[in-house]
Amino acid sequence: MTNTQDKNGPADPPPEPSSDYFDLPAEPGGTRQTDATRAGFIALIGAPNAGKSTLLNQLVGTKVSIVTHKVQTTRAIVRGITMHGAAQLVFVDTPGIFKPKRRLDRAMVDTAWSGVRDADLTALLIDARKGLDDEVHAILNRLKDLPGEKVLILNKVDVTKRDRLLALSQEVNQILPFAETFMVSALTGDGVDAILNHFAGAAPEGPWLYPEDQPSDLPMRLLAAEITREKLFERLHQELPYISTVETEQWQNRKDGSVRIEQTIYVERGSQKSIVLGKGGQTIKAISQAARAELADIVEAPVHLFLFVKVRENWADDPERYREMGLDFPK
Repeated sequence: MTNTQDKNGPADPPPEPSSDYFDLPAEPGGTRQTDATRAGFIALIGAPNAGKSTLLNQLVGTKVSIVTHKVQTTRAIVRGITMHGAAQLVFVDTPGIFKPKRRLDRAMVDTAWSGVRDADLTALLIDARKGLDDEVHAILNRLKDLPGEKVLILNKVDVTKRDRLLALSQEVNQILPFAETFMVSALTGDGVDAILNHFAGAAPEGPWLYPEDQPSDLPMRLLAAEITREKLFERLHQELPYISTVETEQWQNRKDGSVRIEQTIYVERGSQKSIVLGKGGQTIKAISQAARAELADIVEAPVHLFLFVKVRENWADDPERYREMGLDFPK
């Protein structure tokens, strides 16, 4: 065990594009709940690396979902909550939908579709540079049989030519007509306001479901583990299988106002443990420093982060690990 401490027929044309919890202070003068309030769940779905987590963070205005270049980073459902006028919008970031090859893959894909079935509205996000590949076709075919309003979001408009965007919009809407089509850059935030305006009007009337100053329903222990997993993949995305995971074992709010966090990074083989540690422990030290800095910003207090690395063979076949991640264990 290694310990590091860091102190601190031509279809109609497509529409024109148009505590334990992670709490932040409410903005002054925020909207107060009235009889005219709206609240709704909006599922964000798409193929891996379509940009769902990046878009979710833009929609909410703060980080609630981790983002890496590694595919299939999001494993469980993450809900990001934002207020827009009198509407509370609960965006559900689902794992990327792909053809599963193993048990963990099946659990992630099942979780994504359960997020769609439980949502009031669905937004399909497509990487405009990739366009209509086999994964997107499979998602469209399954969406046809599901009820509820659906909107199309074409992402990465900042790196895609306009004629390509318009052609892709028409092609997708011919397969499955969407209520609205939006063109955005999840990276820069361009086009996000139009999405918020639409869903604020489309969400069902009713009382808000969460406090208006709560940007996520993700427990801090789980968010902290996700942040460390993000830094792990950022550092080792070419060397470490995505099946590695992180668990927060202890969280202690200390009398001096700081937070002590103990986490374990689980890998499947001893060779992977050596990769995570790095020569002289330099790799895990860098991971710890990056995670600690981001966690300190979120909790607004000094963080003492202790990371351990353990080998847990075949952990992806252990039902307990799925419960830790909020996933159902596939039989």
